[in-house]
Amino acid sequence: MAARRVLSFLTGQLGTSFRASLHMAGSFSANCPEKRGLPTIFSRIPPEAEWPRNPQRNLAMNSARFDLRALLAEARQARLWTLPSDGHNLRPNTHRRRTMPTGTNIKTYFDGSWHDGDIAVMKAADHGTWLGSNVFDGARFANGLTPDLDKHCARVNASAEALMVTPTVSTEEMVDIVREGLKMYAPDAAVYIRPMYWAIDGGMSAIVPKEGGETGFAICLEEIPMAAPGDAATLTRTRFRRPVMEDAVVNAKAACLYPNNARMLAEARTKGFTNALVADALGNVAEAATANVFAVRDGEVFTPVPNGTFLAGITRARHIANLRADGVTVHESVMSFQDFHDADEVFLSGNMMKVTPVTAFDDTHYQIGPVTRRVRDLYWDWAASTG
Repeated sequence: MAARRVLSFLTGQLGTSFRASLHMAGSFSANCPEKRGLPTIFSRIPPEAEWPRNPQRNLAMNSARFDLRALLAEARQARLWTLPSDGHNLRPNTHRRRTMPTGTNIKTYFDGSWHDGDIAVMKAADHGTWLGSNVFDGARFANGLTPDLDKHCARVNASAEALMVTPTVSTEEMVDIVREGLKMYAPDAAVYIRPMYWAIDGGMSAIVPKEGGETGFAICLEEIPMAAPGDAATLTRTRFRRPVMEDAVVNAKAACLYPNNARMLAEARTKGFTNALVADALGNVAEAATANVFAVRDGEVFTPVPNGTFLAGITRARHIANLRADGVTVHESVMSFQDFHDADEVFLSGNMMKVTPVTAFDDTHYQIGPVTRRVRDLYWDWAASTG
């Protein structure tokens, strides 16, 4: 992605000054994981220098002011572009696997061992690649703790079975593999833990995963910071809904469910919000686009009752147990959108950030209240007590 944008930028801005060009480059290079060579390369080009009118023919040109070939060779060393030895046909480095991962410092467990980096694990003909039999789960390493890691590992096995994919690693083995991988991180690192399965062999009509067929398995670890306590979400309604079991594999944490989440988030973004409050097939609130949801009113906590349209999360269950143990009344009930407008506090529950305060639902605004803060404290106190 970054390479294509750099190439388009350089070859598309014919006749413009590099001073203007540098401003454009800075607008995207800060977010490119392949940015390593850009600041050094661009800073060495004089501001008044002009890109050659025909870059395809003049890549070998040496200016009295700077050596363009040397600069592009440096870019090639940064693995942004490929510059053939003849100096022609500048092109993106398509031989390098370019990714835009969510986190950093990635480690991958695949084929029986840990590997440094975001390595390739799927093949073009794998059932999971072209027919979407991918499942995953997410756990966290934060504050030196791995809360409910065993439950997350068990759930990815259950998700695989829901998609007719044969799980191949026991919960206990998976936990041990994860703990081995986490030794590669600093004790104070915040790491997202993602075990994954996918079917390799196709069975009936190629659509059904082959019974007893080969299964792909990998674990990805990547550093993703925990949100700051004051970070909050804003919610709006979306026209997209949660499916029922007859429509989709809602009893699994399956990759094929996430394009629907993406539609919800994209719609929310166009309206100026960061997440969406989502209805089930009957029009009642199910959850948010990316997390389970809770409302607080008069000191009591309410959350939509699991009805087979959404995955009632492991972290959600932990919050309910912690709150009840702390003497707070928690209701799992059918909830309307009006219930959330009438709430004193609203917060989201998910593995990625554990507790996310909500400060707005459309035109209703909330403070980050005492119950929301208490839920977060209870969670980490519980996690610390379990080691």
